[in-house]
Amino acid sequence: MSENLTLDDLAAPLRALRLLATDFGHLPAPTVRMSPIFPNQLELAFHDDLSGFEAWREALAIAPDAVRYHTQGEDGLTCALHAGTEYAGAALELVGYGDVLAPATVAAAG
Repeated sequence: MSENLTLDDLAAPLRALRLLATDFGHLPAPTVRMSPIFPNQLELAFHDDLSGFEAWREALAIAPDAVRYHTQGEDGLTCALHAGTEYAGAALELVGYGDVLAPATVAAAG
C-alpha cells in the first residue's frame, strides 16, 4: 500500500463495479468494499444471504467447486463462502456469510 494513492489508483475496481451494475443490476445488492490496501480488489459480500451469494456466483460463471468454505465464530455456527475471479481488470472476491444449520438430534427412546 502506498500512502500517496489517489482515487485514480482504484480505477480497476471502480470500473468493475460500474460494469457489474450495468450487466447485473437485477441481482441482489451486496455490501461493496474497496480499499487502498488492496487497490486492485473489489469485494462483494452477502451477510445472512447465501442465496444472494449463489445468484452472483452463477452470474459470474464461478464454478461451484471453486468456492471455499469454512466455519467461524466461537461456536462454529457461521459459515463463510469465498470465491474469486477476475472481472474487468479487477480481482473480484465474492463472500457469503450464513448460519450453519444445526444437525437434527434424535431423542433417545426410553
